[in-house]
Amino acid sequence: MITFLPLTPDDLPRVAHIAVHPDQVVFSGTIQEAFDTPTPDMDAYAIQQDGDVVGFFRIDRAYSQIHSFAPPTGLGLRTVMVDASRQGMGVGHSLCQMLPAYLQEHYPRACSLWLTVNLRNPGAVRAYVKGGFVDTGEHWLGGDAGPQHIMKMPLRVTSTANPLTHAG
Repeated sequence: MITFLPLTPDDLPRVAHIAVHPDQVVFSGTIQEAFDTPTPDMDAYAIQQDGDVVGFFRIDRAYSQIHSFAPPTGLGLRTVMVDASRQGMGVGHSLCQMLPAYLQEHYPRACSLWLTVNLRNPGAVRAYVKGGFVDTGEHWLGGDAGPQHIMKMPLRVTSTANPLTHAG
């Protein structure tokens, strides 16, 4: 079982050891890069398994401002990293399975979760589909490392007039 630990900009030491395989860095970046580029609309989380920090991700509350395919009540899943030593052990699958309930509790106005996955990263596409994301069949061409699949996961239906909030 995994749990999520909200992080502050001062929490880099808690996750500094997280590193993906070298060929994955082009897609996810590094922990240091994630902490070097904080934004006010992005919430960072550690993924814990049995008390150990084994991964990292960010929730982008302003995802639709950059990605026109996402609705205003859509959240973005970004910078997902599972430590190389824990890949293939179900951490990513557990992340996808547990995120909907967690997001509904902590971001109650969010109706969907969105992400983009590089076309050159078929393993990640398979993992996200297995975890419950739907490949929309569309591509986003604005990725730093090239074209990307657009994927979504419904959370709940809400009015698009409500702003997204983080409920603690």
